Amino acid sequence: MNSGTNGNGGPQPEADFHVREVVRSAEHELQQLLRQRAEIMKRIGTLKQTLGGLANIFGGGLLDDDLLVLLDRKTTQRRSGFTRACRMVLMNSPTALDAAQIGEELQREFPELRDRHKNLYASVTTVLGRLTEYAEARTFLRADGRRVWQWITDGNDESTVANVHADTNEPGVGPA
Repeated sequence: MNSGTNGNGGPQPEADFHVREVVRSAEHELQQLLRQRAEIMKRIGTLKQTLGGLANIFGGGLLDDDLLVLLDRKTTQRRSGFTRACRMVLMNSPTALDAAQIGEELQREFPELRDRHKNLYASVTTVLGRLTEYAEARTFLRADGRRVWQWITDGNDESTVANVHADTNEPGVGPA
């Protein structure tokens, strides 16, 4: 079928123009909503880090049970989650971490999770990919070529990512 016909040999209906306009409008709105979601996730990350830091400084009694659940510091009825644990490791790290470092930290802080994963490194990288997709974490390459991840907050925009130092004290080379 060529673009000038409706499949029956006649001219293409004017509705095609309207359908394309609806698609264009929906695409524009989707892009706008995804940008808003990314900004909201940054703000959520900042607030979680702030509240977590305050709880670390002034004691956990400062936070009620509902807030502890929101901060992923208290589990709900279901089993403690691997994604939640990865989030906590990233949120609590002052530097960007590679997958091996995150795995080591998970084993130290959440040893019960290790037994549920055949390949901890593969599970960590899968979750980190999702957190990056959700705009909760960002990934970039350090100067030594290692991929690292960092929790996104309002304070670590693209300009500061390049200056983040990981274990080797080498600056990152920018977002990957």
